[in-house]
Amino acid sequence: MTTQEVAARFNELAQQEKWFEIQDELFAENVRSIDPVDSPYMGYAEGKIPVRKKGETFVEKIEAFHSAHTTEPVIGGDHFAVGREMDVTVRGFGRIQLNEIMLYEVKDGKIVSEQFFY
Repeated sequence: MTTQEVAARFNELAQQEKWFEIQDELFAENVRSIDPVDSPYMGYAEGKIPVRKKGETFVEKIEAFHSAHTTEPVIGGDHFAVGREMDVTVRGFGRIQLNEIMLYEVKDGKIVSEQFFY
């Protein structure tokens, strides 16, 4: 798949809040997941299984899901980015409104990195 096709499929699944399906279908085996260095929520993971565990760990901490929205992808070369707003109650942090940019790199038809800016 091209970056455009990966971004389109990503968007289709993201609009349905199917984040683990995105990982299963679109992530490369050697995918990297990078949060800001000082993130109080998550950190760094490399490899499809550790990245999945990172996502599961975050989801397990969500006590209440109030709302979320993901923008349409913006594509540039081998990358695409989406904006994401999320209003959740997280164990240990309380209710948070997370506004972030999520940047993805595509190689050989698969997502090889995701990086979060918040």
